[in-house]
Amino acid sequence: LCIFIENMLYEKPEDFGFDILLGFKQAAIRDNWEVHIVPMTPVLQMKEPYDRYMVRNQYHGGFLVGFALKDPWMKQLENTTIPTVLFDNYIKHNPNVAYIGTDSFEGIDLAIDHLHELGHTHIALLNGSKDSMITANRYDAYISSMQNHNLDIDEDLIAYGYYVEESAKYHVTDLINHGATAIICGNDLLAIGAMKECQKLHVRVPEDVSIIGYDNLPSASTTNPGLTTINQDRLDLGKNSYAALYWLIDKVPISRSLLRPTLVVRESTGSAPLMKNKKLLLAEDVLV
Repeated sequence: LCIFIENMLYEKPEDFGFDILLGFKQAAIRDNWEVHIVPMTPVLQMKEPYDRYMVRNQYHGGFLVGFALKDPWMKQLENTTIPTVLFDNYIKHNPNVAYIGTDSFEGIDLAIDHLHELGHTHIALLNGSKDSMITANRYDAYISSMQNHNLDIDEDLIAYGYYVEESAKYHVTDLINHGATAIICGNDLLAIGAMKECQKLHVRVPEDVSIIGYDNLPSASTTNPGLTTINQDRLDLGKNSYAALYWLIDKVPISRSLLRPTLVVRESTGSAPLMKNKKLLLAEDVLV
């Protein structure tokens, strides 16, 4: 079996991909499978088609983690005959390909339900890259949950960046200036970046703005304040990915398998502030 990984850190325990790969390998080894890990890029994908690569290396199945929608192999998976599992990506109408992930609709709904109970009505979404299926899922989940809670949807409270900490600084000021009292972030790295940007702007978390992450990385419990976040059990995601691949190899046409997320409440969320009319100074004004 082969795990192809792209756009994701995985070598250290604090990396998002570490436990996913560990869970997959632990489950596969019990069935005496040999597992190879291959770092992947779009350039490498263009050198050789997916099916040819798998046959040439005598792999029985593949697990693709961190791939973007526009990657060359993604299009090829529409017709692949190789048993293949995708993490947070989906291919229609091919019984040889399965989608594994955590239920974004339930995760985002847990976050909005928590914030709504705290009195927040102006809830922002700081999302990741648009070239990602999980980004689209979390946007759809946000819209659905806001509507279910009878909360107004303000496009000025929706921003797209990248799933890295540094991306938050380009969006936090605008979101708060447009009235956000809470920000749901597409992952914990964005959330940590948002908290750091609030500190630079002298905005208190959670007194002025509540922040929620997604993933529950080890670093989420060590921030100050501790980060409220949506937990994805990454070990179980890895085990579930192997289980799906096992059944695909056995000709069982798995389509989607989603784990349930849980809400981990820490100190970065609190009651909505009574007044939210004052706008922030721009970051450059703060430094003057």
